[in-house]
Amino acid sequence: MKTKALELRDEGTFIPLLAVDINPDNDAQRWLMRRVGYPCDGEPNVIVTRLEGTGSASNDPYSWGGRTFPIAHHWIIKHWHELKDGDVVDVSFILHETLTPKTSERFA
Repeated sequence: MKTKALELRDEGTFIPLLAVDINPDNDAQRWLMRRVGYPCDGEPNVIVTRLEGTGSASNDPYSWGGRTFPIAHHWIIKHWHELKDGDVVDVSFILHETLTPKTSERFA
């Protein structure tokens, strides 16, 4: 399993995220993941939750309400291999509402 800490941004939104690709790294993980029904086929299967540990966690982008989390979750899955810790997932930019992506608050 691989984890990434990301910065979720939207208009007026800043949410630190924890994203975990739950593809197994070893036989014990593989057995447990297969036991609960995950395909373990090498394609990103990403669970997303708030980094502070409050709220929900899901690997289903359709389980979220609103627009920010579903759009971000789909984008994280699609771009998993390009993402690194600290990257900004900017929903306004993804939806072409802005011309440039937001920069991380850590550089402000």
